[in-house]
Amino acid sequence: RAPLSTLQTALPTSPLSLYITQKGYEKKRSKLIGAFFPQTPGKTEVRVRPVDQSGGPRASKGSTGQSDGRGKRFIGFLALTTHVCLSPDVHTEAVQAALAKNKERKMAVPMPSKRRSLVVQTSMDAYTPPGTRRSDGGRGGGGGGGGGGGTCFSREGSISMERWINRAIHGTSSTTTTTSSTASSSSSSTRSGGSGAAGGRLADVLAQHNHSAPPDVTGYTNNTADGIQVERAPGAGTAAQRPTPKYGNAELMETGDGVPVSSRVSAKIQQLVNTLKRPKRPPLREFFVDDFEELLEVQQPDPNQPKAEGAQMVATRGEQLGVVTNWPPSLEAALQRWGTISPKAPCLTTMDTNSKPLYVLTYGKLWSRSVKVAFNLLHKLGTKQEPLVRPGDRVALVFPNNDPAAFMTAFYGCLLAEVVPVPIEVPLSRKDAGSQQIGFLLGSCGVTVALTSDACHKGLPKSPTGEIPQFKGWPKVLWFVTESKHLSKPPRDWFPHIKDANQDTAYIEYKTCKDGSVLGVTVMRISLLTHCQTLTQSCAYTEAETIVNVLDFKKDVGLWHAVLTSVMNMMHVISIPYALMKVNPLSWIQKVCQHKAKVACVKSRDMHWALVAHREQRDVNLSSLRMLVVADGSNPWSISSCDAFLNVFQTKGLKPEVICPCASSPEALTVALRRPVEEGSTPPGRGVLSMQGLSHGVIRVDSEEKLSVLTLQDVGAVMPGGTMCVVKPEGVPQLCKTDEIGELCVCTVATGTSYYGLAGMTKNTFEVFPVTNSGAPVSEFPFTRTGLLGFIGPGGLIFVAGKMDGLMVVGGRQHNADDIVATALAVEPMKFVYRGRIAVFSITVLHDERIVVVAEQRPDSTEEDSFQWMSRVLQAIDGIHQVGVYCLALVPSNTLPKTPLGGIHLSETKQLFLEGALHPCNVLMCPHTCVTNLPKPRQKQPEIGPASVMVGNLVSGKRIAQASGRDLGQIEDNDQARKFLFLSEVLQWRAQTTPDHVLYTLLNSRGTIASSLTCVQLHKRAEKIAGMLAERGHLQDGDHVALVYPPGIDLIVAFYGCLYAGCVPITVRPPHPQNIATTLPTVKMIVEVSRSVCVMTTQLIFKLLKSKEASAAVDVRTWPPVLDTDDLPKKKPPLLYKPSNPDTLAYLDFSVSTTGMLAGVKMSHTATSAFCRSIKLQCELYPSREVAICLDPYCGLGFVLWCLCSVYSGHQSILIPPSELEVNPSLWLSAVSQYKVRDTFCSYSVMELCTKGLGLQTDSLKARGLDLSRVRTCVVVAEERPRTALTQSFSKLFKDLGLHPRAVSTSFGCRVNLAICLQGTSGPDPTTVYVDMRALRHDRVRLVERGSPHSLPLMESGKILPGVRIIIANPETKGPMGESHLGEVWVHSGHNASGYFTVYGDEALQSDHFNSRLSFGDTQTVWARTGYLGFLRRTELTDASGERHDALYVVGALEEAMELRGMRYHPIDIETSVIRTHKSITECAVFTWTNLLVVVVELDGSEHEALDLVPLVTNVVLEEHYLIVGVVVVVDIGVIPINSRGEKQRMHLRDGFLADQLDPIYVAYNM
Repeated sequence: RAPLSTLQTALPTSPLSLYITQKGYEKKRSKLIGAFFPQTPGKTEVRVRPVDQSGGPRASKGSTGQSDGRGKRFIGFLALTTHVCLSPDVHTEAVQAALAKNKERKMAVPMPSKRRSLVVQTSMDAYTPPGTRRSDGGRGGGGGGGGGGGTCFSREGSISMERWINRAIHGTSSTTTTTSSTASSSSSSTRSGGSGAAGGRLADVLAQHNHSAPPDVTGYTNNTADGIQVERAPGAGTAAQRPTPKYGNAELMETGDGVPVSSRVSAKIQQLVNTLKRPKRPPLREFFVDDFEELLEVQQPDPNQPKAEGAQMVATRGEQLGVVTNWPPSLEAALQRWGTISPKAPCLTTMDTNSKPLYVLTYGKLWSRSVKVAFNLLHKLGTKQEPLVRPGDRVALVFPNNDPAAFMTAFYGCLLAEVVPVPIEVPLSRKDAGSQQIGFLLGSCGVTVALTSDACHKGLPKSPTGEIPQFKGWPKVLWFVTESKHLSKPPRDWFPHIKDANQDTAYIEYKTCKDGSVLGVTVMRISLLTHCQTLTQSCAYTEAETIVNVLDFKKDVGLWHAVLTSVMNMMHVISIPYALMKVNPLSWIQKVCQHKAKVACVKSRDMHWALVAHREQRDVNLSSLRMLVVADGSNPWSISSCDAFLNVFQTKGLKPEVICPCASSPEALTVALRRPVEEGSTPPGRGVLSMQGLSHGVIRVDSEEKLSVLTLQDVGAVMPGGTMCVVKPEGVPQLCKTDEIGELCVCTVATGTSYYGLAGMTKNTFEVFPVTNSGAPVSEFPFTRTGLLGFIGPGGLIFVAGKMDGLMVVGGRQHNADDIVATALAVEPMKFVYRGRIAVFSITVLHDERIVVVAEQRPDSTEEDSFQWMSRVLQAIDGIHQVGVYCLALVPSNTLPKTPLGGIHLSETKQLFLEGALHPCNVLMCPHTCVTNLPKPRQKQPEIGPASVMVGNLVSGKRIAQASGRDLGQIEDNDQARKFLFLSEVLQWRAQTTPDHVLYTLLNSRGTIASSLTCVQLHKRAEKIAGMLAERGHLQDGDHVALVYPPGIDLIVAFYGCLYAGCVPITVRPPHPQNIATTLPTVKMIVEVSRSVCVMTTQLIFKLLKSKEASAAVDVRTWPPVLDTDDLPKKKPPLLYKPSNPDTLAYLDFSVSTTGMLAGVKMSHTATSAFCRSIKLQCELYPSREVAICLDPYCGLGFVLWCLCSVYSGHQSILIPPSELEVNPSLWLSAVSQYKVRDTFCSYSVMELCTKGLGLQTDSLKARGLDLSRVRTCVVVAEERPRTALTQSFSKLFKDLGLHPRAVSTSFGCRVNLAICLQGTSGPDPTTVYVDMRALRHDRVRLVERGSPHSLPLMESGKILPGVRIIIANPETKGPMGESHLGEVWVHSGHNASGYFTVYGDEALQSDHFNSRLSFGDTQTVWARTGYLGFLRRTELTDASGERHDALYVVGALEEAMELRGMRYHPIDIETSVIRTHKSITECAVFTWTNLLVVVVELDGSEHEALDLVPLVTNVVLEEHYLIVGVVVVVDIGVIPINSRGEKQRMHLRDGFLADQLDPIYVAYNM
């Protein structure tokens, strides 16, 4: 063995290592190993059933402990690794082999992008732009040859492909016995070639596969040959895998449209798409109906999976518990005996951190002090009449780990006083991990007194007054110091009452469950005594033996051996505190040598630390040890620590039979313990079990799949006086078969009796009656569940394969958290994980458990290192356990919550992960590989013809979905303006009849009037503008004029001036002075597309358009003539233009849609007048009315309300520019209150500004007299689905100021018709319905109750305007739809726009949108298509005419909707879910890119929270929408572009993302 380890250690260090080739290394190693092969140094291997030997000479492979690297998987316990492990850990080799097997099927994982401030140690090359890449070496040689060189570096973070695997493993055929394995301690200097470098350019891939567009990864594929095998039939070996092309660095990639892009982002996404070509799929599938026909797949058992075939097991009995004559009748009696007959005998020696004995406690002192404590507890607390503590009461023991003497004194004091001690950890701060749960335990045990030591009491956190504060969740306790000097001496005649052990509770041991809750296990006095007896018999303890204890003495093995059994046998305990182990890991071995100790109690960790540090120690002699109790010997990874420890210390006198692994649990106390045997008797057993079998709960001796085996060591036989059986973990406690893994149950006096105060849980754990197949109970006595999973092997040896708490059932297969930790720890470089701190747990997402791995990384690791390590861990776990990891997170060192002894507090870690408070520094999510139970993508059914649909609706009694507003022809009103065909004529008429009537009032940010216009002022100023246009502009009638004005009066004047001159006005939002570069090009574009021959504007903007900044943004020389209207000519035009035909153009309305398309529509004079009349009727507008308008006046209904309606109806409009609200958020509401306005209009952005900005000021506004009780309609002008949540919170917030909730409503308009619905004054309140979101994805409407799962509230979009007719049509077949069916909203009305105004005159598009006819039914009417999906529903309410009211519900824009998995998703639904997941997400936008869903979230918080959001976002979208997020982008606040109506511009965002312009904080590419 020694020469082999010298080779191992020589390799990384010697300069020769650079010249040793892989082949040479293999040769030398196999030569060294060959010497060990034939002999079998007496370790029998447990074989649970005969194995077919046909696979070549496998028998000879068997029996050696640590030979044959690939043969067995020894779990490498590498926790707390600070130096590389010395013995070539077989587990590591298995992991390397598993990684090498991935040669053929490499994962191309895109590196996440981080902002520099997040990268701790950025390598500057990580940011070189794409295009500077270098690639070393060729491809790795395959097969049996040496792994040729070829580590590829890509020199920047964008597509940093890993140097995937250090080495290739060779010779995978099953006939080779001495498989040439690879060194575990590879150091980066000797990295001899990646097995298949990650070179291979994407361009080749695209050429090979010949896709112009990346594949649809969301599709449903049955062909998994190309992908990653999930299940392999045992014995069949691996399916032949086609070598998939190697992807890697691509300078130029093609996007979905075949357009080459040279962008970091698109390159990564392309890589991601390629990675996901073939999603993992389980072999067979079946569906269950998840309350609707979105069917989630259920894992169907694989017909080839191993099943248990053995006979039913028989309960196994331990040997008789021999009652020795001098065994005491109780533990207190033993203490009294030793304290009186040998008071000088040492009981306990404690060490300080310098390894010096701090204190020796003798049996005499222990006895006298315990008596003193007992007396003081019973008589000195409270009053004589009302003692605070009575026998049977519970008290807490709070002692630090370095003071076992004080603990022992207090513990025995409690036993003597017949008080029940509850030992707990010292709370270090008010918010310790898990301290709240401990407090809950203390509260439920009724603890009122806490015993503690002087030093500990001084160290507890204090309030300024010196009081110890109440810890979070704790009951109020009295702190009682147990040091002798603080206690009163008991009177001479007082003696504690010492009884024989009875059924009273002796002590309560706390236990932390998987979910973090803390239970108290009660142990009776008789159990306590019997347990000490069984340990004495098993360990053959004798009087005055010396025992070294490194374990926690407050609970578990440490308490049982070093506090209880030791006193029963008058032994001498040498206690090594945790603090000393940290400073000197060898301290326990030194103490064993110094005191010639017979027994030591340790954990694997302590052996491992000793291994790491043993070199400096010369004179170690462990020959005195007869027993080394390994407390966590049942843990699968302890075997490698035991082997490695023996390997090193056998030369120092350690005998192999001394190592005694033990299995224990809080409920069953010691479950099993391997006895120290005499030399030459039967050697201990080994089980080499197939992981694949274990995952199905079946024991199979190592199958062909040599990588994934688990090597177990036995933990001895059943304890004396006990009976053990193995039962099925779930359901009825039925006995398992002999080759089945189950939960171990024991029947003996020496176990706990109950969980304190929890009768139900107690019954399920401590009172179990196992039954046979026939249902007969095994025994009349109850068994206790141990919480350990395992089996009883040949010869009654017990093997433990894992804990119930660590069990994760993924896709129907069981995996043990500890095994996965072991695999992760064996991944090179092992040093990467800081002190071996890895947490593995599962979270439930979409009806299955998903594995999460969280590791602390070394402080000096680079981005590249961590990413490389992560990708290897994924491969190793996949190769060995055949299970996908859902999320792998790396956190900075020392940041995971700790348990009192420094381990990781698992439940707290899980809690932080789920709350998004873990703050990882790296995250890799792999939902694509893990989530295999998504619903089947929807196959589009062949469309049923529209005629059949109509007939079907008639047959089922459903109305065709159509509705209309009031008929304009039948409305009698004395509308004078109706006489005129043109708005310009209406204005002239008003200027003559009511010249001084004020039409417009503009407010400034202080709420005072900035300017106002009467009818005659408007008329006169408009005349002057017309004169100016004729004179300076030399314009013809019909010419187009762009009006670039800020919101205000000038805009209105210029508009009517154009009408007077016969020109066609186009209103354009002026460029933003602070943001010319992005806003000016839009202005220029509208001016050019609208073919404006002249631009009118104010002097200020005139200067801006000609400024230096402007010339940097656009070519200023190509502007048409720009007229500044601040100083108008004095003379008016000779005569005003009178249009001849009302169907000619009145104005053009340009707007950018949410998908980023600029569209202008033509409004004729007829449509404009009809529009104004419709609004006048709906809102009952008359000259005496005042209306407050807080909208942008550039397009749609906003423009019509701002500029046109007052002239038509004669009411006064109070104009409030929305930009002024940024200065004074209460401006709009104050104006509404001050002018006693009844009708007001605003946009969503205004409403949001008020909700966020005034949320906390309602009281002060009320005090200032703000009153909204007169408002009868407050309408949000929008072109989207109503934002129910926002309108509701606005209503609730301002209810105190008198706002009636029914007043708030929305309108709906679009490009083809600027206002279809608008909540008027009369008519029923707007209604809200709840629809099933899953049905919507299938284009169906299913109404559900409020609050039911997957429900989505939809608010009615206002009342249909007079003169408007609506029908719902199928967007594909153009057939009419039935009521409550989702379809496209089509509209027919007098104020429809008359077409798109486009430069190219795209006639086809225009005729389709503005002149559509139904394919069936009423085929005569001409409709305009809105492009929005919605449905009509007849309500119970009646409208003004007495008819039942038809409500229109708008769901979303067709062009915004995303087709994913054959279903239609509306971005807003996914965004709503995402915004809810974490308090720091302020805004979210989603879009697709080549079938990948990209989620962009704005983070309001520190950048360290950015990575917390990635798993949360992925989880919520999976849970609520059954979609896998491809990319999560975390950006700063304000990055998501929003237009003036408050709508997200998702397509602009997408372009910015693909062009890499977002400056994201973090981009995560989910695999």
